Amino acid sequence: MSTAPISRVSARLAAISPSATLAVDAKAKSLRAAGRPVIGFGAGEPDFATPDYIVAAAVAAAQDPVNHKYSPAKGLPELREAISAKTLRDSGYLVSPEDILVTNGGKQAVFQAFAALVDPGDEVLMPTPIWTTYPEVVALAGGTTVEVFAGADQDYKVTLEQLEAARTERTKVLLLCSPSNPTGAVYTAAELTHIGQWALEHGIWVVTDEIYEHLLYDDAQPAHIVALVPELANQTVVLNGVAKTYAMTGWRVGWMMGPPTSSGGHQLPVTPDQQRRQRLPARGHSRGGRRPVRGRPHADRLRPSASADRIHALRDRWRSGPHPQGGLLRLSER
Repeated sequence: MSTAPISRVSARLAAISPSATLAVDAKAKSLRAAGRPVIGFGAGEPDFATPDYIVAAAVAAAQDPVNHKYSPAKGLPELREAISAKTLRDSGYLVSPEDILVTNGGKQAVFQAFAALVDPGDEVLMPTPIWTTYPEVVALAGGTTVEVFAGADQDYKVTLEQLEAARTERTKVLLLCSPSNPTGAVYTAAELTHIGQWALEHGIWVVTDEIYEHLLYDDAQPAHIVALVPELANQTVVLNGVAKTYAMTGWRVGWMMGPPTSSGGHQLPVTPDQQRRQRLPARGHSRGGRRPVRGRPHADRLRPSASADRIHALRDRWRSGPHPQGGLLRLSER
């Protein structure tokens, strides 16, 4: 009796490349486990533990029977209220808790943002160098990445003229990441204002990844495009999370903020798995006194050590471009 061949995965999924970041990080960890003295420069994560009060709050939440049930798919109401308050405090603008969606880490927020906005044939303007995940997510959504390259001579920041030259009638979204992964570039308030006004003029959605917002060095100042161009709020999706600021990369708690509906009148997508994956960390944040969203202890710890000594010391080993002004990574030209 003959058997039918097993169907392969979809062409859409097969076209996605494995994460280069995760591959490098896994290799470093395997070498370290084998006893090799390896320093990993792959994953962007702090090299110290999550604050003990966050861990204690999560443990207490796990022991509370009220947390043993399904959670709202969008995230716990009290957590979304805390994120709203944190955004007003840190970013300078008000977001309704109803416009906040809690996700399983920042990467899911990236995926859902492009899944919500991009149709086959749509183009996404993507300043490069960039995190390797972004183009793959755009491809999975059926879109086309249009790279807009900015080298060291531009401090790794694209100009308005470059964006305009890359814009076509199919341009749907502009991706921004400031502080940047992997360059450490930080756009100024003036630069983001001009970019925001340009996107507003041409009806282009902005997806802005602000996961490194508190990791700023030297004289770099925080800047948030929605606060600078408030009219852009109706066509902007902001991505963020606790991973970098609180050394919580493994906890997988992120969020996305945007208008209540897309241009087609559909709400941003929610996956059922968010209900259980965000429960313990989220309840630890929200029912543990909300202390994590009120302070930035690990970001404060990173700034003085990373800006001067730990990052700039690499100049003797690699031909270096501009000093990173933010984030956890440095781009080497070697």
